[in-house]
Amino acid sequence: MLVMLMDDQILAPEQVCQSCVLANRSGQPRWHGGQLHCGQAIRKLSEQQPEQYECIMGFRIAEIR
Repeated sequence: MLVMLMDDQILAPEQVCQSCVLANRSGQPRWHGGQLHCGQAIRKLSEQQPEQYECIMGFRIAEIR
C-alpha cells in the first residue's frame, strides 16, 4: 500500500495525486513492478524504514507492507 507522507500527516495518494498530470487515469501514482515511475527512490537510513520515494511534484511516498 502506498501512502503520502506530509509534515505531520499520512494521506492516501488519491487525495494528492488526482490533480497530478503524471498520475494514472485513476488518480494514483504510476506504480509498476514495485517501482514508482513518477519519482525516484530515497535512500533508506535503516532497514526498518519502509521504501520511500520522492515524486516529481516533491511529495514523499512510502510503501507500507
